[in-house]
Amino acid sequence: MTVEIHRYTSHGRHPQDAPALLPGNLQFSIGRICAGTIFGTKVSIGLCILWFSTLQHESGKNQRSSSRINPKATAENSGRDWRLRKKRLVKSHGTSKVTVNTQPYFEYNHNRNVTTVVGRTAFLHCRVEQLGDKAVSWIRKRDLHILTVGILTYTSDQRFQVIRPEKSSNWTLQIKFPQIRDSGIYECQVNTEPKISLPFRLNVIESKAKILGSTDLHVKVGSSVTLTCSVNKGPHDLGSIFWYKENEILQDDFKHGTTIKNQWAEGLTSKLHISTVRLSDSGKYSCVPTMAIPAEVNLHIINASRDKDQTELHYKADYP
Repeated sequence: MTVEIHRYTSHGRHPQDAPALLPGNLQFSIGRICAGTIFGTKVSIGLCILWFSTLQHESGKNQRSSSRINPKATAENSGRDWRLRKKRLVKSHGTSKVTVNTQPYFEYNHNRNVTTVVGRTAFLHCRVEQLGDKAVSWIRKRDLHILTVGILTYTSDQRFQVIRPEKSSNWTLQIKFPQIRDSGIYECQVNTEPKISLPFRLNVIESKAKILGSTDLHVKVGSSVTLTCSVNKGPHDLGSIFWYKENEILQDDFKHGTTIKNQWAEGLTSKLHISTVRLSDSGKYSCVPTMAIPAEVNLHIINASRDKDQTELHYKADYP
């Protein structure tokens, strides 16, 4: 293919961009006269300019050319580009061999160091992709005891159970009412050859709530009292603290002057404040955390004026 392009302006200067390759034997003269022959067909001035503009756009703004393109160099570059495109095309259409892994594998986006408190259900999440016909087992590492295989439980301790939603890749080991003795390493295993396993660490700690001061408080009628409960040991998320009087849960009561405030410092702290105590406020108060053992205190309300009257009465009786 022979390509030759002549580009002229009305002043004899050459535009800076030129197309790299044109079909057929095409000559352009742009300026006062624009005429061309494409495969022997005459082209009008408007069609000529439109053709040339389209070719300019396809050539790219970053390419530079002289007023006359070397046909030999252009053909060589075009051939080289075509061979490169052909090579990429063949490669993209699968002539290269690709190895696809169909073996089971673990997903590592779950927490594998789990901390909970005594009595709070623990969950160990194991995700296995491409399981196929293989089975997932949970093993307690300290005694190599098989806890579960698939969804079946292989231990007499019914606190252990596998939770697996239908068509899910998650095989979650649930441990109800965990105790400190349940702390340790648990392995999620798949019976491939060789087997693959993923270790999980369970930390079960004992956390207790504590009410500051004596477990028996004596307060005069009309005075204020503040009960402070704190939980300092446990996982980062210590949940919340609720206050009970006997078996009745307490809430903010501004009419009575009762407020409850929870705050984080070096642990979880909750304060129950009664601005003006009454005789009816006597009783047992419990601080009940969601993640710790509760604490209790007995509140005794003293009627100061009544005690004073009783003292004076006894004094008169003893000394007439």
